[in-house]
Amino acid sequence: MTTTPPKAKKTTSRFSERLAAVPTKPGIYIMRGAKGQVLYVGKSSSLRNRLRSYFSSPKSLVGKTRDLVKAITDFEFIVTESEQEALLLENSLIKKHQPRFNVRLKDDKTYPYIKVDLSEDFPRVYITRRAANDGSRYFGPFASAGSVRKTLDLLNRLFPYRTCTKAITGTDARPCLEFHIKRCNAPCTGYSSKTEYRDVIEQVLMFLDGNTREVVNEIKSAMGDASESLEFERAAALRDRLRAIERVYEGQKVVGMGRENMDAIALATAHDEAWVEIFFIRQGNLVGRDHFIMQGTRDSSVAEIVGQFVQQFYDSASYIPRTILIPEPIEDTEILEGWLATRRDGPVEFATPQRGAKKRLVEMVEENASQGLKQLEIKMLSNDSLMQGAMTELEEQLNLPRTPRRIECYDISHIQGTNVVASMSVFTDGKPNSSQYRRFKMKHTQNNDDFSSMKEVLERRFKRLAAAEEARAKGEETDAKSFGETPDLVLIDGGKGQLSAAQETLLQLGVIDVPLASLAKKEEEIFLPDSPEPVVLPRNSQALFLVQRARDEAHRFAVTYHRNLRSKASTQSALDLVPGVGPKRKRDLVRKFGSVKGIREADLEQLASTPGMTRKLAEKIKEYLG
Repeated sequence: MTTTPPKAKKTTSRFSERLAAVPTKPGIYIMRGAKGQVLYVGKSSSLRNRLRSYFSSPKSLVGKTRDLVKAITDFEFIVTESEQEALLLENSLIKKHQPRFNVRLKDDKTYPYIKVDLSEDFPRVYITRRAANDGSRYFGPFASAGSVRKTLDLLNRLFPYRTCTKAITGTDARPCLEFHIKRCNAPCTGYSSKTEYRDVIEQVLMFLDGNTREVVNEIKSAMGDASESLEFERAAALRDRLRAIERVYEGQKVVGMGRENMDAIALATAHDEAWVEIFFIRQGNLVGRDHFIMQGTRDSSVAEIVGQFVQQFYDSASYIPRTILIPEPIEDTEILEGWLATRRDGPVEFATPQRGAKKRLVEMVEENASQGLKQLEIKMLSNDSLMQGAMTELEEQLNLPRTPRRIECYDISHIQGTNVVASMSVFTDGKPNSSQYRRFKMKHTQNNDDFSSMKEVLERRFKRLAAAEEARAKGEETDAKSFGETPDLVLIDGGKGQLSAAQETLLQLGVIDVPLASLAKKEEEIFLPDSPEPVVLPRNSQALFLVQRARDEAHRFAVTYHRNLRSKASTQSALDLVPGVGPKRKRDLVRKFGSVKGIREADLEQLASTPGMTRKLAEKIKEYLG
């Protein structure tokens, strides 16, 4: 006779009375763990039946669901008026809580969009991570900023819109390099009128919408008008743009698609992740493709993963096509179609093609998903293997007491003793952990004494560590975050002198169990305390690459911080010396010319034309800034 495992029996009996009282109405349910954390969010047309299915026979559950049930200590539910309302609420809660047992888009909160701000007289086309109902046009979401930059680079090669942020007056004396390389039609100089510039933006919008043929026809018409008006230079520029667009257009054609608008989705799975590939077909042309990573996919079917992707992706998508091709039929098709139809303001249909051009298209998308996942796995495996080998090599070569899973590297940055700053880069398991990076503005060291600066930095860092350890020993919570972690290796950028100063500081603080080393730039030698000879790692050593990268990251972080402070100081001091330039005028000048250098290089007429400026004051600025 088969018996229910003790854990399952206990859970079922504990919830039996509550389950009997759950309504049979549609809604969502939330499973919680021992600490109250959200483990899973689901929806159902009948809450009672769905919840009972979790706590019946464990043999009927797949592995991931069995693990979920074991971890459940409580549940709650919300009744909704319809299944579509439940779908929206489920999607919202998954995005908010990112429950580990749900199939979910990886980092979906940060997906970027392309924005065309139509409220501007001379609209710009740029990246944003927030789509708002502000009258602008948005395109996306894209999987990464890299995907957006590729698209923007193509757009700017085809359409000469401005990428600068300066105020456009049409009175600038000369255009910038972007005009000369045919990536801007220079409205700043008046070379392009507001109407002509708007025509370019309209072509950008049509191209992003997939209306390539309309763009081609419009440019052909403009080219003909320019020829008839004997504007041969403009006609030649339009001809070159037309050829470039037609080359892209030819590469976009998808055989057998007619002039349909559709998205084609397919995926490949491995372990607890899935690579979802999506192709965007507009007017029968492949205008773009992207991929997204779904997490928590273990024991999930293709249909379930696709269904969750559809919910989460199209919830924030700027465009929803008439047809969505998918590899397998999904659950709740009618509910999803109704929801998407409301968002699109028109009918939406899911289709699983069985033959013909659409079937071949889905297979092509599926092949791309498989290849993408394979490359991702190779890359991850390679990186993990290399980093583990690098850490093991460091442990052996530097005689460390343990594997250096957390490496902290420190660097000092200044110019002739001004704005002395320091940085701490952190590498965890051989990879940069940028959220743990920290920067320091010197409080007690204001000259070019690197030894004193390093001493101050290490004192501040390890006093914070001691405070965090003391708080933990008392059972108190600490907000030390990065400073509350004990490093397995402290790396100093410098030679023997820097190392000696650092060692003395740690000994004074009573820190004797944190390994210390320094990396000298000239020969890339690693110096260790109490060791007369440096450690020289092979030039092709992964361990050397690891410490070099940690050092370079610390240096980059310190230099960036120092540059920001220096720029801020120079902006304030240079303009503050000019009589008659107050905060408002200074803000207007920097906004128009970008920096003090830009103000210095501007001619007298450009300065005088700035709102709030006079010619006399412009002359005074030129005199003071030289």
